[in-house]
Amino acid sequence: MADEKAPEQQKKTRLIDLFLVFAKIGVMTIGGGLTMLPLLQREIVERTKWATEDELLDYYAISQCTPGIIAVNTATFVGSKQRKTLGGIFATLGMVFPCIVIITVIAALLAEFAHYPVVQNAFRGIRAGVCALMLNTVIKLFKKSVKGVLTGAIWLVVCLGMLFLNISPILYVVAAALLGIVLHAETREGGPLK
Repeated sequence: MADEKAPEQQKKTRLIDLFLVFAKIGVMTIGGGLTMLPLLQREIVERTKWATEDELLDYYAISQCTPGIIAVNTATFVGSKQRKTLGGIFATLGMVFPCIVIITVIAALLAEFAHYPVVQNAFRGIRAGVCALMLNTVIKLFKKSVKGVLTGAIWLVVCLGMLFLNISPILYVVAAALLGIVLHAETREGGPLK
């Protein structure tokens, strides 16, 4: 019995590792929570294997529905999965610590340098790069999440609603979740929706 516990304890994620991995993600990200998603994918699914792709997609979905930044909420979920409450705290602190330091430094300096053309051009370039990162994430999420006619229909309805109606995104997420539950129940019971 002691032999069975030893490998499990060796695999246990250290709190400092949670902090450092999420601090690395936080310091390498420009543009907010959504731009962190490709880095989260690479670090959490591919490198550390702290979550599967499906789990990470679930964390993204839940993070959309909860207050706060998606990437910070996702860090909390991943940390909690690894080491319960302390893991969630260390992962969250790791994610926000670099951001707080960088924002404080930039806020102190930006007012003095914002009017320089080189700084304005740098921000234009950063925005374009961030758009590319976000598009890459959207494509990956689409490929993984929209499978079949039913999920494609939900996706299309939400897209059209977002384009033409001025309704809170929270309502779209809740409506899509409820619709997913109803449609999944119908298909499980052998109903007409397959």
